Amino acid sequence: MKPVMRKIKLVLQYDGSKYHGWQYQINGISIQEVVEKVIFRVTKEKSNLVGSGRTDAGVHAEAQVAHFVTRSRMSEAAFLRALNSLLPRDIAVKKVEVVSPDFDSRRSAKRKIYRYTILNHEHPSAFDYGHSMYIQFPLNVEAMKRAVPHLLGRHDFTAFQGAKSDVKTTVRELFRLDIERKENFILFHFEGNGFLKYMVRIIVGTLVEVGKGRRQPDDMKAILASRNRKKAGPTAQPQGLCMVEVVYSGDGVGGEDDE
Repeated sequence: MKPVMRKIKLVLQYDGSKYHGWQYQINGISIQEVVEKVIFRVTKEKSNLVGSGRTDAGVHAEAQVAHFVTRSRMSEAAFLRALNSLLPRDIAVKKVEVVSPDFDSRRSAKRKIYRYTILNHEHPSAFDYGHSMYIQFPLNVEAMKRAVPHLLGRHDFTAFQGAKSDVKTTVRELFRLDIERKENFILFHFEGNGFLKYMVRIIVGTLVEVGKGRRQPDDMKAILASRNRKKAGPTAQPQGLCMVEVVYSGDGVGGEDDE
């Protein structure tokens, strides 16, 4: 009698600096590929690792969620030790959990939280360059905050979507966007039911233009209404972006995530 298949949920942390994003790539190594190969070494089974969202090349994660199916009877604690013993140091499994068969790391997600970090100081940092976008000239944080209300709620975010995306709808709901300055850093906290390709980074790039005085806070309303990518600002650099949390309970319908 064959062992019963089990669905395993992983919570992963990774530094995306050396990887071509989460999803398999023809021309470079991905987080998904590395973790799947380690799972194979542990279980001796080929598994399809499904992530909650596709982080782009250079983007980091504090708590990416993924699942796979296996016949292995290994305990959660043993899985945690085995995977971490074989993974490279820039990828770590924070939690292993056996979940119900109907759990899906992508479709079951209700909300996703991202953080974007800008180092706003007169000189760069040799230690923080890999996890922040450096901007030398002072930014007006209060002006950027005044632009935020135009983005909150349910909107068509086509103007803030990168090219070559195959999503079914460009409508997303942004529940929260907080901007705060902490010493030399400006932190953007995004919470939504899903994000389009480059959506967070394009919003940040546009807000930076507001912070530089090149745009007015109220310009955000017209940019959204235009549904024209050319009306928005540049795409902020990938290393400043980090997936912080995926929420699987509470209100809100999950949306596709392509950051």
